[in-house]
Amino acid sequence: MAVLVLGDQLNLDHGPVANADRVVMMEARAFARRRAYHPHKLTLVFAAMRQFRDQLRERGTTVDYYGCETFAEGFDTHFERRPGDELVVMEPPTYGATDRLRELVHERGGHLNVVDNALFISSRSEWEQAFGDREPPYRHEEFYRVMRRETGFLMTDGDPVGGEWNYDEENRQFPGEAYEPPEPPRFEPDKTTREVAAWVRSLSGSYDTDPPGPGWADPEPFFWPVTREEAVEALEKFVDARLAEFGPYQDAMLADEWALNHALLSSALNIGLLHPREVIEAVITAARERPDTPLNSVEGFVRQVLGWREFMRHVYRKGMPQLASANQLGADRELPELYWTGDTDMACLSDVVDGVRQRGYSHHIERLMILSNFALLYGVEPDQLNEWFHAGYVDAYHWVTTPNVVEMGSFGAGLFATKPYAASANYVNRMSDYCSGCDYYHTKDSGEGACPFNSLYWDFLARNEERLRDNHRMGLVYSHLDDKRGEELDAIRERASEVRRLAEDGDL
Repeated sequence: MAVLVLGDQLNLDHGPVANADRVVMMEARAFARRRAYHPHKLTLVFAAMRQFRDQLRERGTTVDYYGCETFAEGFDTHFERRPGDELVVMEPPTYGATDRLRELVHERGGHLNVVDNALFISSRSEWEQAFGDREPPYRHEEFYRVMRRETGFLMTDGDPVGGEWNYDEENRQFPGEAYEPPEPPRFEPDKTTREVAAWVRSLSGSYDTDPPGPGWADPEPFFWPVTREEAVEALEKFVDARLAEFGPYQDAMLADEWALNHALLSSALNIGLLHPREVIEAVITAARERPDTPLNSVEGFVRQVLGWREFMRHVYRKGMPQLASANQLGADRELPELYWTGDTDMACLSDVVDGVRQRGYSHHIERLMILSNFALLYGVEPDQLNEWFHAGYVDAYHWVTTPNVVEMGSFGAGLFATKPYAASANYVNRMSDYCSGCDYYHTKDSGEGACPFNSLYWDFLARNEERLRDNHRMGLVYSHLDDKRGEELDAIRERASEVRRLAEDGDL
C-alpha cells in the first residue's frame, strides 16, 4: 500500500506518511491556471511539494512523483505502472475532494482508503460528540472552550489560566504611528524554489478562464517558508521576537508595517509544514519559560489556532455545499477592479490591496475590516469576494476562505455570524494611521471628499433595514440611523451612489 500525499498535507510526522515505505505525489499543473492565483501562492505550493518529495527520498522512502496536467492524467500514468495499486490518503478538507479522488482511483482499477486528517487538532467525531446534530448558528466561544478542556491548553484544574477564557478586550490597542515592530522573517529561495518561481512567472496571463481582473502584477521576491526547517525557524522567530506584543496590537493597522507582530505561520500551517498542536505548545512553553509574556498575547494566539482555525474547518464541513453560494442579503454587485489594481485614493484600501499584490498576504483585521467590510457595504456578491481571497492569498484554501469570507465577512449564511461585521471610518481611524494621510475625510458622511466607508455604511443599514433592524445586536446602530432620516440620509445615500459610480469607473 502506498500513501497518497496531497499538496496541503506535507508533514513527515503525522498521518500515514509517518510510517510509509512508498508515497505517491502529483504535481497537477492545470491547478495553476484554474484561477488567477497569486504567484507567491503557486510558488509556495509547488516548491513545498518538491522539497517534501526530496526529504522523503533522503530518508529512504520511495516516491512516485508525477508532473502532470491533471490528477486524472497522473493516475493514468500511475496505474499503468502499478496496476491495482492500493492507496491511503488523509481526508482532504475541501468539499467534494474525497469523492473525486475515490472516483479517479476506482475508475482505474485501484483502491483508495481515506483516513482522518491528522493535521487538525479536532476530528469530525469529536465535533459530533460535542455538538451532535445541533442546528446553526454555531458558537465559536462554546467550541473554543470545549477545545480548551479537551486539550488542556491554558487550563489548570479544569479552569482557564488567569481566570478568564478570553482576553480579546485587551487585544485592541493601537501602538502609535511611530511603533517599530521586529522585522518579519524572510527565507532565501534555493535552487528548487527558484526553478518553481521561474515556471510560475512563465504562466503570467495563461489562465484557463479569463480572470475577473488584471491579475497580480510585479510582486516582490518570494520569501515564504517552503521546507520543514524554514517553517520551524519562522515559528521560533515569532516566539522569540514578536509573541509578547502580538496580543495588544493584533487588531492594529499601520501603513508602513505589513506584518506588525503577527505570527505569519498560516501558510506553513495550511500546507502541513507545521502542525497546529506544535505551534500552540511552542507558544505556551515560551510563555512558561518567560513569565513576563502577557497572558493576553498567549491566549489570543491559542484562540486563533485552537479556536478559530479548527472552528472554520468544521463550519465549512457542516455548511457545504450551500455555504459557497450563500447570500442572505442578496448582494449582487461586481467586485470592483481596484481589488486587483489597488488603484484608489482610499489610503487604507489601497495599502491593503497593495500588500496582497506584493506578498499575497494581509493580516486578519485588514482582511475583515478593510477588504471584506468595504465589499459588504458596497454590496459585492459574496462568491466573487471569496474567489478573490482564494486566488490572492498564500494561505487561502476553500475550507478557510469560504466561512471567513462568505459568512464572517459578507454575513452570507447565518451559520455562526450573529450580525454583519459592518463598520464606518470611525473603526479604521481608531485602529490605524490610514485616515491621517488620506484624501478622504473620515469625519464626513456625505458631500465631496466624504469617506466612502461612511456613506456606504449608512446606506448599507438603510437598504438592509428590513432584514437587520430586528437583530438584537443592531438596535443601537439603527437608532443612530433614525437620527439621520430626511435630508441628511438622502445626502448620504446620494454620496453612496456616487462612490459606486466612481468605483465602477476606476476613479474612487
